[in-house]
Amino acid sequence: MDIGWKKITMEDRALIEHYYEREQSMSCEFSFANNLLWAPYYGIRYAVLRDCLVFCHVRDANTFSVSYPLGRGDIRGALEELFAYFAEKNLLFRMHLVTPQQYAHLMELYPMRFQIAYDRDAADYVYEAEKLKTLTGKKLHGKRNHINKFKQEHPDWSFERIKGHNAEECIEMAREWGRQNAIDEDWEKSAEFDITLRALRQHEQLKLDGGLIRADGRVVAFSLGEPCNRETYVVHIEKAFADVQGAYPIMNQQFVEHVAAGYRYINREEDAGVEGLRKAKLSYYPDLMVEKGTVTERND
Repeated sequence: MDIGWKKITMEDRALIEHYYEREQSMSCEFSFANNLLWAPYYGIRYAVLRDCLVFCHVRDANTFSVSYPLGRGDIRGALEELFAYFAEKNLLFRMHLVTPQQYAHLMELYPMRFQIAYDRDAADYVYEAEKLKTLTGKKLHGKRNHINKFKQEHPDWSFERIKGHNAEECIEMAREWGRQNAIDEDWEKSAEFDITLRALRQHEQLKLDGGLIRADGRVVAFSLGEPCNRETYVVHIEKAFADVQGAYPIMNQQFVEHVAAGYRYINREEDAGVEGLRKAKLSYYPDLMVEKGTVTERND
């Protein structure tokens, strides 16, 4: 059978967001810009089956997988079409980035047929926005100190929204950040860096919100994000110079205060198993983790 997987383009925004709006998931993957930007690297395609949105990863036959059908259509019917597709292609059934809620629904439809392996490296860190904005409490005392130190050392600091006139400055800052962080060492780092530059260049077309921190006349940090659902805002990209003390904490705090205002939760995405990144995200004490796993058929 031919499902007719399609490449994601800018023109698909309305269609894809129609199904996202129905889903109201906290997962960082449920945002248009995120999928469009990563599509060339993971071979992301999409299809609509039985009024349900489905994504697939097509990097190679050995790792081919699909997402759980999104929306309020005939989910069982969409799943049956996916089962038939895998069988016809002689592929082992694999479903990626499945949340506990989706897996529970799958088990209701097909009891004991499937199993899930959750990936800690893929779990999203979600925080209450008010906590990231105010940084109140003993646990976040260190973050407040870092920000106060930054303000003392850079009394001329300012926060700016990223617009056409300063986006190029962020690109130059990102290039310098890339040189300092050896982004050519592995595929993931290089891909993420390329996506950062593309996101900056196309932030208006992608409808990404951006903010930067300026100190001593230069950009020392910037961040980009977009709404994930009616209550959750997802921060896709955040870069700061490590040798500028407090640049990361003040970027985080200012972005939530000025850009993500009005949202209850902030999703700061996963740590990808990077030790330093995990330590940094845990240091803000997430209020919840969005677990995601890989579903396969049981073989016992």
